[in-house]
Amino acid sequence: MKVSYNWLKELVDFDLTPEALSDLLTMLGLEVEGIERCGEGMDEVVVARVEERAQHPNADKLSLCKVNNGTEILSIVCGAQNFKAGDIVALATIGAVLPGDFRIKRSKIRGEESFGMLCSEKELGLADESAGIMVLPDGLPLGVPVFEALGLKDTVLEVSLTPNRADCLSMIGIAREVAAKLGTTVRHPAFSIEETGEPIGSRTSVTIEAPDLCPRYAARFIEGCAIAPSPAWLVNRLQSLGMRSINNVVDVTNYVLLEYGHPLHAFDFRQLAGGRIVVKRAGEGEIFTSLDGQERKLLSSDLTIRDGERAVALAGIMGGENSEIAADTSTILLESACFNPSAIRLTSKRLGLHTESSHRFERGADIGAVPTALDRAASLIAQLAGGRVAKGAIDVYPGETKPRVLSIRQSRVREILGIDLSPGQIGDLLRRLQCGVAPGEPGSLSVTVPTWRVDIEREIDLVEEVARLNGYDAIPATMPMARVISDRPTRHQSLERELKDLLVAEGFNEVINFSFAAPGDADRILLAADDPRRTGIRLLNPLVEEHSFMRTTLLPALLQTVARNAGYRTLNQRLFEVRRVYLPNSAEQPHEPLMVAGCLTGLRNPEGWNQGKEPVDFYDLKGVVETVFAQFRLPAVAYVTDRLEPFYHPGKACSIVSGTDLIGSCGELHPDLQETFGLDRPVYYFEIDFDLLVNKGSDTLSVTAPSRFPDNTRDVALLLDAAIPGIDIVHRVEGLKNEKIEEVTIFDLYTGERLEPGKKSLAVRIRYRAADRTLTDEEVNTLHQKVVAGLVSHFGASIR
Repeated sequence: MKVSYNWLKELVDFDLTPEALSDLLTMLGLEVEGIERCGEGMDEVVVARVEERAQHPNADKLSLCKVNNGTEILSIVCGAQNFKAGDIVALATIGAVLPGDFRIKRSKIRGEESFGMLCSEKELGLADESAGIMVLPDGLPLGVPVFEALGLKDTVLEVSLTPNRADCLSMIGIAREVAAKLGTTVRHPAFSIEETGEPIGSRTSVTIEAPDLCPRYAARFIEGCAIAPSPAWLVNRLQSLGMRSINNVVDVTNYVLLEYGHPLHAFDFRQLAGGRIVVKRAGEGEIFTSLDGQERKLLSSDLTIRDGERAVALAGIMGGENSEIAADTSTILLESACFNPSAIRLTSKRLGLHTESSHRFERGADIGAVPTALDRAASLIAQLAGGRVAKGAIDVYPGETKPRVLSIRQSRVREILGIDLSPGQIGDLLRRLQCGVAPGEPGSLSVTVPTWRVDIEREIDLVEEVARLNGYDAIPATMPMARVISDRPTRHQSLERELKDLLVAEGFNEVINFSFAAPGDADRILLAADDPRRTGIRLLNPLVEEHSFMRTTLLPALLQTVARNAGYRTLNQRLFEVRRVYLPNSAEQPHEPLMVAGCLTGLRNPEGWNQGKEPVDFYDLKGVVETVFAQFRLPAVAYVTDRLEPFYHPGKACSIVSGTDLIGSCGELHPDLQETFGLDRPVYYFEIDFDLLVNKGSDTLSVTAPSRFPDNTRDVALLLDAAIPGIDIVHRVEGLKNEKIEEVTIFDLYTGERLEPGKKSLAVRIRYRAADRTLTDEEVNTLHQKVVAGLVSHFGASIR
């Protein structure tokens, strides 16, 4: 928001330098980012009159002029053609420095001396382009600096506003802040309207069909206008705050926008079909051409201003090309309305159309300023364009908005600010903001908030206003109260930390990837069409399409990390991630299990002269998984080949179960998957449901004292079906729960030509030991024979 120092002084009395004003606004929470002094250092550019203009004797396109600067007649060579003798012009005398660090010097041009330069608006920094030199209005005193003579010498403050302070997007809004801080009053512009036309109801009407998006719409009818350039004071004032002049009518709407902060729009009435206004939602897919000449496709959620047949404006954003003010416009319908901020914000963002109008409506316009801004603009248009204002105004206000009434407690002010202000002092500060203040419950005040302060919604907002006006420097510096709280991690958090430490000790590095996934991730990791992990939760407002879903598995992001590292020639990798995935279910919230996933690839050991160069394999991966289960004391773990994930290499992976629960999986990834991610070496992957790991694991470590008596081992080779998992043999023997059986181990596996098809040979070693004595061979043999007989009977095996 740009603030004119001169204009502000017209609205409120203050005796502050621009620097002091900047400090005051900043301490009020309106940070001043910069100060620009218009016309500073340009006093050598003065008002002058062209006394004579003659053809340059040595150049067809140059003129030789005699110019009077009020004290002397100077000879000036000029190349412009848009002036004549007697014109008042801007003369840059010798020594003047123009924008761009262009210094004026005495020079000789085609043999004729020139003692200065006649300037254009562009050369003075007043316009981006200009067709010739700047011809000034008659009557300006000669020799006076141009910027001073035109009233352009001003200081402009660039104020950075927070989104909640929509009330300060105007000169009057800033004036209110200065007046509140200094304890003075705002001088609102005085104006009157002479209604000389017919009653407005006989010429037009307004209908609101979407009161939820447009709570108020007012209009005035003006006829007999003459569209013309704006007077210099209006052009200069708009340009000083960064707006270009268009014509007298449009400039008035922009001037009132800057003055009151309330956007207005003027329609060419002859272009309005049916001579009426209807405020309603757009048709789905409707095409609308805005003032910038762009065709825009609208949705049914967009609010439009329409005539009897079509849209003529995007409500609160931009008018239509089909109803803009033209050079021959003579009858105007002037709009002043208030629109729903959310609706304006959604339409503006979707269309990529941000305007001065939408900027204010998005933040919340003052619904109470609708008629005031309308009357101010109508008065200026009648004054500058010579129009006749119709009698009365249309003001459609379906549900009148009452000013918000809040309560503020003295105790709350003391608690938040640390200062003891009396109710009277608090009331005086709030009255400066033009709030209505009345006694409330004991120790509190009832405060009526003005309609322009849309940001004041709760008691804490009033406390903030008290702090701002009383001065932040009046708040004493105190040490905050600190409490010592014992923040003990939960069992789940402690075990998560344990797991990470364990994997780091196994040589892994932790990675943290985004919790988002791309739409095609399910295809990339070969998930089946009916896999529930394909149904990710889509984000309403993703930053990029590649991050538009909440991820349902950790695998794609981990593989992307592996591939990225491999691209940087980091070939030996051990990476893990402990993060949540997001699985949709029938409940309102998704299921969010905490998963542990890891990848191994490359060599088993670091390269070196004393190290082998064996690559990692399935058993390196399985060893890591077994270490994790041992740490968590997970019971009855089995590695099975059914329920295998589709992204694994067939025959080189397994699922992991504990009891009846599927707790995870591990194995080599499918070659097609590795190729998809650009990986040319085998990658081994494991995935464990951490929540199941914690729930099924045990915190208790059972320790049995070792027997001091010697052991006795027996081996047996069993011939059985190849489909029988070896772990079932171990579980069968352990399930006997015989205290003399200490350990069961499979130490050999054979499949080959000597065996029948579909058969395999497993060599099992069983260790026997008693806790209270040395077992005899007879006891061991008898027990062993029973164990073997049970295995043969249960599995249909034979002894080799």
